[in-house]
Amino acid sequence: MVLIPTFFFFWFNFTNPKRSYDTILQIKPARFRGKSSNTLYATAAARSSYHSLPHSLTMNSMEEHDVGITCYISNLPGFRGVLKQRYSDFIVHEVDLDAKVVELSSLEALAEESKLAAVESKSVQENKTDTPSETEVISYVSQIESFKSLAGDSDASSLEEFINQISAGGEDDISPITLSPDSDKSHRTAVHVFFRENFKFLVTDTVDGPDASIKCIRVRLNSGGSNNNGKNSRKRKERDTKPFDSRGSENWPENAGKFLRFHLYKENKDTQEALGVLGHMLGVKSKSFGFAGTKDKRAVTTQRVTVYKKQASKLASLNEKLFGIKVGDFCYVNEGLCLGQLFGNRFTITLRGVVADSVDTIKAAADSLGRHGFINYFGLQRFGSGSVPTHRIGAALLRGEWKCAVDLILDPRDGEKYVIAKARKYYKDTNDVAGTLKQLPQFLVAETAVLKSLKQNPGNYLQALKSIPRTLRMMYVHSYQSYLWNNAASTRVKKYGTEQVVLGDLVYCKENPSEKVTGIVGPECDDDRGDSYDTNNEDEVSGDIHDKRNSYVKDGISLTDSVHNAKEFSITSVTGSYRRVFQKPIDFEWELLTYTDSNKPLVETDLDKIGKSKPIIVNTVCALNEQKEKVFDCISQLESSDDAPKEVILPHDESVHDSSSQDSHTALKLTFTLPSSSYATMAIRELLKTSTSVAYQKTLNQ
Repeated sequence: MVLIPTFFFFWFNFTNPKRSYDTILQIKPARFRGKSSNTLYATAAARSSYHSLPHSLTMNSMEEHDVGITCYISNLPGFRGVLKQRYSDFIVHEVDLDAKVVELSSLEALAEESKLAAVESKSVQENKTDTPSETEVISYVSQIESFKSLAGDSDASSLEEFINQISAGGEDDISPITLSPDSDKSHRTAVHVFFRENFKFLVTDTVDGPDASIKCIRVRLNSGGSNNNGKNSRKRKERDTKPFDSRGSENWPENAGKFLRFHLYKENKDTQEALGVLGHMLGVKSKSFGFAGTKDKRAVTTQRVTVYKKQASKLASLNEKLFGIKVGDFCYVNEGLCLGQLFGNRFTITLRGVVADSVDTIKAAADSLGRHGFINYFGLQRFGSGSVPTHRIGAALLRGEWKCAVDLILDPRDGEKYVIAKARKYYKDTNDVAGTLKQLPQFLVAETAVLKSLKQNPGNYLQALKSIPRTLRMMYVHSYQSYLWNNAASTRVKKYGTEQVVLGDLVYCKENPSEKVTGIVGPECDDDRGDSYDTNNEDEVSGDIHDKRNSYVKDGISLTDSVHNAKEFSITSVTGSYRRVFQKPIDFEWELLTYTDSNKPLVETDLDKIGKSKPIIVNTVCALNEQKEKVFDCISQLESSDDAPKEVILPHDESVHDSSSQDSHTALKLTFTLPSSSYATMAIRELLKTSTSVAYQKTLNQ
């Protein structure tokens, strides 16, 4: 097996009276000059024992140690507490770039929605006079003849038939056509240019052919051309030079933002599933939605979402039909949301069935979490649910094993609903793509996309994988990066502890951000630094940290050489960033509660609050703030507060338990904010000193 040359930089966050400094861990392939490509280079943190990573890619069930989660910061004893006994015990609110907590406060459409509808209705009436008659269909005979000399008789005949279908109507059922394989890139470019100049109602792109090394040109109806069926109308002529997007109404007022932003509230559903449901009801694809980050499935979460040119009234009308999903707090903005456009998340977590030796045990553990934080592992959610962790799929992609990756995506999973499990088993037993599609629920975005692609292009597994929305398919590769990071972080903590930096650690001093990063401790500096760092200067790290012996990483993945031509699935092409190894919870509060009914929620959700009062109608048109620099300002302001957790409410008895009385139980309520990509479950793990795996938590509920 070949090794990947890469840096693993650790970012530790220490505080002492004289000095503060950060140590960094980077998950990004680094460039080396004049060194063997078969050597793994790492810092003192991981270089000597990284070759001993656990080989978890053939496991049947996922536990923390399988993905590198093995260490704690403190040696304090833990205590018993049940995480997510009810999904309402885990409440998540997104925190935007201005450090404002995103809440669902209204289910109503905007007051000015009626004005928007009136303007659109007027535009529709005016455009009726522009509709051409059926006799105005363009003749494309001369263009097709020219195309025949460029591409040949077969492709010209396919194109002619394709255009005739469009002119005849029913364009919604027309599938794209794929031209003959073409290995000449300059010829493919000429074909693209020909379509751009002669068939403005069609668009072309390049896709993989039967073999990944051979390319084909795909021709499909332009999103802006479908309404005119290839006819020569004034409307088409007017927009030939302007981009058109059919994801929403084309009759959109100029003074209104083109994106509708709303707050998505969901219960016990993951983000992709909820957006799949909304997309199906609105008649748009899931990728039409923009969002800043995915949220937990077994939880109650609220986050911002954008969609292009959709009326708030249409979404608001869905609320009475939606189960476990609500939308509201609508406003029109000029830009859609992209991944990463958030500060973090505000968590309200209730641990039920708390059993501890004493109140002091809980207090000591909570105080330690508030003051020292936790190891910033990527949590188990990062690796998916069930028996097929996403990093296994990522490893298959990095090895270029396309069919294996597809099979893993479609494989049966533990604990799934009967209908889904039945469909997965049917595919595993029969490989019947069409039959599986009929059985599989449409909200399973990745699985549905893969099967639809295989139905159209049997055997083309790479193209099937590329049909998955990009943010979703890249999650598999990122998951494998997270797997590597967790193992490297654990190795560093096991070898050198958590209280000091050692030779080989990369130290970043915030006080002098313009200076080059070096391998030694710098002058006094603050510890308030975000989870981001400029990776453009990665080659400016001083000191020779190259290991002189070969180390081997399992899983058969090379960090220097790609075994395939799919760039997005190559570890040498994916990007990375710096990540804190320690993370302290922000605005941390906790209190002990007593309860008698295990089925009763202990914390109000946004929907509960709306039900108590008249819904608030939001009338403001707001604009999306895209200044990412504010993230660091938010971190600085929030983390500069006192390290100690806030006042707590404690019962007077010395022991805390729930076994001696059937009527009264103890719960621990925690509220805190974490930056994006930090996992609350890892904070809970540090507090309780127990596993956060689903399997273990189920044993506590028995």
